[in-house]
Amino acid sequence: MDRVGAIDWRTPSVQISFFSNSRRFCCLVLASIFLSTWAIPSVEARDWLKWQELPPLPNDLGVAGPFAGVDNDALIVAGGANFPRPVWENDKQWVDQIHVLVKQQAEYVWRDGGRLPRPIAYGAAVSTPSGLLCIGGNDAEQVYSDVFLLRWDGTKVTTIPCPALPAPCCYCQAAVIGTTAYVACGQQDLGLESATNTLWALDLTKLSETVPQPWKSLPPLPGPTRAFALVAAQHDGFRDSLYVIGGRRLEAGAAQFLRDVWRYEPMANEWKRRRDAPRNIMAGEAIGMGQSHILILGGADESNFDNSDELKDQHPGFPREALSYHTITDSWSSAGAIPENVVTTTAVRWDGAIILPSGEIRPRVRTPHIWRITPIASDKSFGTLNYLVLFAYLLAMVGVGVYFARLNKNTDDFFRGGMRIPWWAAGCSIFATMLSSLTFTGIPSKAYAQDWVYAIGNLTIPLVAIVAVYVALPFYRRIDATSAYEYLEMRFGRPVRVFASASFALFHIFRMAVVMSLTGLALAVATPLSPAQSVLLMGVLSILYCTMGGIEAVIWTDTIQTVVLLGGAMLAIGLLISGVDGGVSGFLSIAASDSKFNLTNLHWDATDAQTAFWVIVVGSIAQNLSSYTADQAVVQRYMTTPNETLAARSIWTNAVLAVPATLLFFGIGTALHAFYQSNPEKLDPTITTDQIFPLFIAREIPAGLAGLIVAGIFAAAQSTVSTSMNSTATTIVTDFLKPLNCCRTEHGYLNAARLCTLLIGIAGTSLGLVFANPEIRSLFDAFIMVIGLFMGVLGGLFLLGALTRRANQFGAMTGALVGAGVMFVLWKYSPLNGYLYTACGITVCFVVGYVASLATPKSSRDLAGLTIFDERNTAADVSTDE
Repeated sequence: MDRVGAIDWRTPSVQISFFSNSRRFCCLVLASIFLSTWAIPSVEARDWLKWQELPPLPNDLGVAGPFAGVDNDALIVAGGANFPRPVWENDKQWVDQIHVLVKQQAEYVWRDGGRLPRPIAYGAAVSTPSGLLCIGGNDAEQVYSDVFLLRWDGTKVTTIPCPALPAPCCYCQAAVIGTTAYVACGQQDLGLESATNTLWALDLTKLSETVPQPWKSLPPLPGPTRAFALVAAQHDGFRDSLYVIGGRRLEAGAAQFLRDVWRYEPMANEWKRRRDAPRNIMAGEAIGMGQSHILILGGADESNFDNSDELKDQHPGFPREALSYHTITDSWSSAGAIPENVVTTTAVRWDGAIILPSGEIRPRVRTPHIWRITPIASDKSFGTLNYLVLFAYLLAMVGVGVYFARLNKNTDDFFRGGMRIPWWAAGCSIFATMLSSLTFTGIPSKAYAQDWVYAIGNLTIPLVAIVAVYVALPFYRRIDATSAYEYLEMRFGRPVRVFASASFALFHIFRMAVVMSLTGLALAVATPLSPAQSVLLMGVLSILYCTMGGIEAVIWTDTIQTVVLLGGAMLAIGLLISGVDGGVSGFLSIAASDSKFNLTNLHWDATDAQTAFWVIVVGSIAQNLSSYTADQAVVQRYMTTPNETLAARSIWTNAVLAVPATLLFFGIGTALHAFYQSNPEKLDPTITTDQIFPLFIAREIPAGLAGLIVAGIFAAAQSTVSTSMNSTATTIVTDFLKPLNCCRTEHGYLNAARLCTLLIGIAGTSLGLVFANPEIRSLFDAFIMVIGLFMGVLGGLFLLGALTRRANQFGAMTGALVGAGVMFVLWKYSPLNGYLYTACGITVCFVVGYVASLATPKSSRDLAGLTIFDERNTAADVSTDE
């Protein structure tokens, strides 16, 4: 019954007013896209690396070609070669000294590490958990195939033999991916004519065995043979890969300087040609930075190569410019000027920085300098106008909560909005709840790094809507449920209801934490706010309007947030495409040439990073089926409309919105790829892949509009968080407090609901502060995994109840517990794609639950209206005793 002072949203005049205002807002947004696309601010390329000198190498001549790396938190520089002064009058000498740099509090101190088995240089070196792996090398007489580990125990360095290479090799480089070391190219004799294109791999986990496994020969690089090539490992958007860049070889007796770039994918065991470097690079240092950049911190080119003997001490040295290669967009840019270009050394990651130890600075001249390289933080000024737009929006959301607080007189108002919510608002709320801020940032970053394969998942929502409308919805409306898990008590008994409700509450507290923490990390690049500050802002504001206004405040803020979110997304894609070379045609050309519109991967591997089509289809149907049938956050919306017909319209509204939203957000990701391929100098190697959209917002969008889009991200996060707060409070009060008669009056339960909302919000926000993890590769993947871990079992329970007559309480509990155990094992020990977690949970819970039910006596419970085989038109009292 409507109360005096409540707004009747079914009144035509109210709906017309709302639609009219919404239409004006959308027109304003669309007009802004066209008016602002030419106003993208120009961001100049900058030097973003800070170079600092550490204490110089004790050998004041310096060395070229040392084995350099880290063990036991110490920097090891071993062996190498140099020329005694005067360098043009003396022959090269090889050294066997081992120098160790340790950090004592704030001071760096060199220690004597002993000597190598022989003077040696120009091999490859990589740091491993077992020690510094030293590979190959040469001296004045020969090239070696020896491989050994160097271990620092705090006082001395110990040498441990390892399996030798299949052939001698020097002037090669190495990198580690996972637990495998790779060595590429190099030369097998002292002359460059012996250059190779070999690729060898060593399993590092087998080094401790009595008879370690030998090196494995892998497919050789398809390009020309070479030595002095640069080798680095980096993620390519799908998986970690090995990159081989440039180098030098002999062709018909003359030096050939190479610029080609090759990528080796260990999982596929194949090579692929990538975009050439802007110039020849040889004998330099390459190292991965961030999640998708490779830094070229030194290296020679062909300039002055043939006349170095004539120039001698007048040689200007090697090019003093660092380069950056981006693996996702396959693009090159400058990384700024460098104070000293050193070649034939190894870039090492140590003490929170990149270290370049010693090396050659011009022909015959080495340097004892040790360089410490760190990225320079970018300016994160957000601007007064952006702050005004953002905080005006956030305060408006709190105002909505204050307004609806006066309408909540009982728990039915607080949890179901008095069943007076219009269908289109409930539909927008379902849409906003399922979308979340991780969609706003996670889906664009996924499409940016990969392709459109995951779009298929969202396009299954209209199919699942059929099940939601014709199966789930009638069940819940018949029993007049406030909590989705009331159905499970009627079908199986109270223990199943308690288990499901507790699982749901735990899931949504973790979901809140994941959403806020990962959104905070994404926003850290767009605003001066730290991840913790963003989490607190989202959490506190959501607590305020959700605690005061209940489900009505949540639904109406969701509706507003839907408009803001989609409007901001449309603004962004217009600005992105306008910044691509060639505009729309350039965008389409880049996307097509890089296969960014790919929708299917036709293989059967359920663990491959290039997710198979069948995995997407099966996984997404299972996820959506669980969400639309067993997730209180969604089911609760079914009960806020006046009748079942209008509730069905809300489900279809969400299904219809999901299709264009999917195209929009995946389109943003593809546009980001095209934009940054056209403007690689605007990329920031210090950010994560998931921060690429916020980076564009912060750097490229005009003031005011950037604030609006950041508000959209906050909107999406707050929509998810507020929904989780209210729906979890609903289950706690309905499934735990009311059955125990904890409060004697309806007003008491209303106060309890508000208190539960507050406490849940505090718990989720607190966990969000703990969960921030910048090492997560993909917000989207992490979120999908969290959903699967919890929702599969809940979906399995609902389907077990609805689709079978034979299932009973014992079977349901057995299936749920076994399903939960299987999900833990999959998460902890299996490489299975997280997209399949929900499907596995549903299957295990359903099958085990049904089999366990067959092994026990059939329940005498009245199933009228509780399965698809037993219908009734009106709600009936059902005993909860087994």
